[in-house]
Amino acid sequence: MTVSPFDHPYLSGLLGDEEVAALFSVAAELEAMLAFEVALAKAEAAAGIIPADAATAIAETAHRFSPDVASLREATKRDGVVVSDFIRQLRVAVGEVHGRHVHFGATSQDVVDSGLMLRLARVLPILENRLAALAARLDGLSADFGERPLMGRTRMQAAIPITVADRVAAWRTPLERHGERLRSFAATGLAVQFGGAAGTLEKLGDRAPAVRATLARELGLANEPQWHSQRERIVEFGGLLAAITGSLGKMGQDIALMADRGDEIALAGGGGSSAMPHKQNPVAAEVLVTLARFNAAQLGGLAQAAVHEQERSGAAWTLEWLLLPQMVVASGAALRLAGELVSSVRRLGSV
Repeated sequence: MTVSPFDHPYLSGLLGDEEVAALFSVAAELEAMLAFEVALAKAEAAAGIIPADAATAIAETAHRFSPDVASLREATKRDGVVVSDFIRQLRVAVGEVHGRHVHFGATSQDVVDSGLMLRLARVLPILENRLAALAARLDGLSADFGERPLMGRTRMQAAIPITVADRVAAWRTPLERHGERLRSFAATGLAVQFGGAAGTLEKLGDRAPAVRATLARELGLANEPQWHSQRERIVEFGGLLAAITGSLGKMGQDIALMADRGDEIALAGGGGSSAMPHKQNPVAAEVLVTLARFNAAQLGGLAQAAVHEQERSGAAWTLEWLLLPQMVVASGAALRLAGELVSSVRRLGSV
C-alpha cells in the first residue's frame, strides 16, 4: 500500500508510468548526485583547486559506491536534506587522503538541483518522442477519416457542420507547440546549479566562473549563474507539463463526449463494468481529463514553491519535492494513454 497512486500496486497500472517514474527512483537520484560530485572534482582539478589524484580517486570510488540508504533516511529526518550524510559516506569511501576534497565549495542544493536537472534531461526526450508519436497517430486518423462529417459544437450545443479533420487538427496543433517548448527548455532551462553556501562560491574566488563552466560542460547542462532562490525555471517546466496534459485532457474530454453520443466514434477495447457487462467505458479518455486536472492543481502549488526567502528556503524547496515528480509522471502517463487511446479508434465521424 502506498499514499501515491503513481506507484500504487494496482492504481499505477492506470495512472503510472514506469519509464518516467524510474528517473525519480532512489537509484536514479543517487546516480545523479554522484555524477555531480565526479564532475565537480574534475572541474576543480582542472582549475588547480584540488589535486588531480583526488579527482581520479573520487571518480573511481563513485563507480563502486553504494551508500547506506537507511543511514541516509535517518540523516534526512534530522537534517532536512540527504546530502550531508551522502557526502559523509562518500568521503569515507574515497579515503582519508582524498576524501576531504569531495564536495569542495559546494552545498546541498547544488547537488540536489543539478541532479534534478540531469534527470529531467532524460525525461524530456521521452516526452518529446511520445508527443511526436501521438502527432503521427493523429495524422493517421485524419488520413483515414478526415473528410467525414461531424457536428461542430459550441458550449455543448450543436453549432455548424465541420469535418473530422477540423476536430483532429484542434487536438494535434498544440502538440507541435509543446514539442518546440520542450526543445527550447532542454537548450536553456536545464541549467547547472552551483553557488556554494549562499550563492557566492566564496571558496573558489576568481576561479569560480571557470569551475562552473567546466562543471556544466561535464554534466551536459547549461552554464547559468546560481539559481538557489530563483525558481522560475521550475515553475516554467511545471507550466509546460500542465499545458501538455491540458491539451491531452481536452482531447480525452472530446472523445468521451463523442463516445457518449454513440454515432461519432467507435473504440476498440474499453473498460468493463462490474454491474453492466454490456458497457465499454472510455477509461483512457476519462483518465486524460483526470491527469489534466491533477497537473493544473499541482501547478498552483509549484508557483507557491517559487517564493524562496533570502538565499535559500527549506520549506519552499521541500514543497517542490512533493509536487514536481508527480507532475512529471502524470505527464508521461497522459502521453502513454493518449497514444493508446488514439490507436484504439476504429471509426471516427458520423456515418
